[in-house]
Amino acid sequence: MRDDRAEPAKGTLYRTVAADLREAIAAGAYGSGGKLPAESALAERYGVSRGTIRQALAALRADGLVTSRRGTRRVVLGTTRVQSFSELLSFTNWARSVGEDPGGRVERLERRPAEARECEQLRLDPGAEVVVVLRVRTLSGRPVMVERSVYPVWVGELVARIPADAVSHTEPLQEQGVVFADADHTIDLVLADADDARLLGCRAGEALLRERRRTTDPVGAPVEWSEDRYLHGTVAFTVHNSLATSALSRRHRRPH
Repeated sequence: MRDDRAEPAKGTLYRTVAADLREAIAAGAYGSGGKLPAESALAERYGVSRGTIRQALAALRADGLVTSRRGTRRVVLGTTRVQSFSELLSFTNWARSVGEDPGGRVERLERRPAEARECEQLRLDPGAEVVVVLRVRTLSGRPVMVERSVYPVWVGELVARIPADAVSHTEPLQEQGVVFADADHTIDLVLADADDARLLGCRAGEALLRERRRTTDPVGAPVEWSEDRYLHGTVAFTVHNSLATSALSRRHRRPH
């Protein structure tokens, strides 16, 4: 490592090593399918212990960048960083991870009887009520996504207490004990409706990228059914498959 770098705190050494290796992988230094140097060689290169190298490799493994086999040289699976669960679940966490300033405001919040599809997704009895939230999300002040979230009443009542211009709903909900543990995603195209056109500044009928997501807690109970509609050209979703991992990531497309 370069001598002119400020020496990181001991607990962050592995993050520094992981960041350096991640940059090298992204630059194609090892190629897809190539092997990283042995742990001993990496420890010598960075002037750290093999335990620190193992922590750094574990972080790369969690990102889906290298194989998870121990005792052998790690194989590079690809050059694209796979997002963590929290980044993919939360627009706010994702925006910050790509260097953008996230924002949002609630346009409409209502409590009403659940529709048949909502009852199915949230496992509610017919006639049960839900809380529906319509929200516009921004990146550095630019509207890029309309979020339609449907919650069971007990979660929706917590959402109703969050300020309308709060940057994140996920974080305060987690602080209130709502645990987002698993999510199923469906991605397709949909035509913009009147709300989409008004909030995103696009034409009604324009094609938008849609992500529908059902999120469950640790015991499998649904806590959210959400439909996010992204303005064309602002994001792309990438699926990475390998023997070691299968994951979904979201990428930001910056306006030209």
